[in-house]
Amino acid sequence: MGKVKDLRPIKLQERKLLAINQLLLPKELKWETLETYQQVAKAIKDMVVRGAPLIGVVGAYGFAIGVNQIVSQNQDLSKAEEVYNTLKNTRPTAVNLFWALDRMWNKLQKLINNGVEKETIVETLFKEAKKIEMEDYHANRNIGGYGEVFLPEKGNILTHCNTGALATSGWGTALGIIRTAFENGKDIKVFVDETRPYLQGARLTAWELEYEGIPHYLITDNSAGFLMKKGMVDAVVVGADRITRNGDVANKIGTYTLSVLAKEHNIPFYVAAPTSTFDLKTLKGEDIPIEERPQEEVKTCGGKQIAPDGTQAINYSFDITPSSNITAIITERGIISPVNRENVEKFFEYKGG
Repeated sequence: MGKVKDLRPIKLQERKLLAINQLLLPKELKWETLETYQQVAKAIKDMVVRGAPLIGVVGAYGFAIGVNQIVSQNQDLSKAEEVYNTLKNTRPTAVNLFWALDRMWNKLQKLINNGVEKETIVETLFKEAKKIEMEDYHANRNIGGYGEVFLPEKGNILTHCNTGALATSGWGTALGIIRTAFENGKDIKVFVDETRPYLQGARLTAWELEYEGIPHYLITDNSAGFLMKKGMVDAVVVGADRITRNGDVANKIGTYTLSVLAKEHNIPFYVAAPTSTFDLKTLKGEDIPIEERPQEEVKTCGGKQIAPDGTQAINYSFDITPSSNITAIITERGIISPVNRENVEKFFEYKGG
C-alpha cells in the first residue's frame, strides 16, 4: 500500500505526438512518433493506442496535427474535413472519439469565422487538444475519488480489459478507482481477466498493476464465475466505450457476461466512465454500432495459429450490458444509481427528444 506511479501514455513534442505502442507491451516499452494525421489514424485503427478516453484525446491531437499539415503545405483549410473524416472512421463504437473530434471541428470553424490567421489557428488547436487531455486526466482522478468509497477496506476486485493510464490520458477510469483505493491505504487485490482475443488484461492491466506495485492475479476469462461462486470476488469494476440515454453500456466483449455472473452472485457491478462517454442521442444499447474485427485475431494467440485454416470465427470487439445489471455508473461529476433512463436524464438535466 502506498503512492502509485504516475504513468502517461502520450506526450507532445514539437507538434508531434509520441505514444506508447500498446501492441508491444508487456515485452517492450516503445514510444512511436506520430507526425501526420494519417499515422495517428492508423495508430488508432491498429490499436497501437486504444481505450475510449485515450483515442478521444489522440484523435484531438491528430486533428491538430492534420490542420498543421494543411497550413504547412499552404493548402486551403477546407481540407480539414478530410482530416476529420479520416480520424472519425477509424473505430465505430467508442463515442469519446467523435465527441473530441466534433469539439475540435467546432473550434476550427469558430476560428475561421473570426478571421484568425492560420498559424494562430494551428497553435490554438494544439492548445485545445491539450485542454482535452488535461480535462480527461483530472476527470479520471475525480472518478477515482468518487469510486474508491464503494470498494471495501479489504477485499478482492475483478476488472476487465484495460481501463488504466494506458486507456486514458493517465490514471484511468475503473483501474483509476483501484489505484485511488490502493493509494488511500485499502488492502485490495485485483483479479485481472486476460480479455481475449487482444489480451488487454494480461498484457496491459497486469503490466500497469505490476508497474504500480498493486497486488494482482491473472485469471482466464472463463474463471470469473467460479471465483464468484467461491466467494472470492467482492466487487466488479469495468470501464465503458459508450453509454446510452437509458444507461446501457457498450464495453469490451465479455463485460455483459461478467454483469450476468455478478448479478447471479449478488456482487456489485460498477461502471466507471467520464461524461464524454455518454451518448444521450442514442436511446438504448441495441442502437450502438458494434465493431467486428478480423477473424485472425481469434484464430491466433501471441502470433501463433491456434485454429484450423478453414475454421471461421466471429470477433465482436464489444458487447452491451443492460442498465438493469449495473449497480452504479461512476463519473467525474458524481454517481448514477439506480441506473435507468430517468436518472441518466436527471443527471445531465437532459430535455431532448
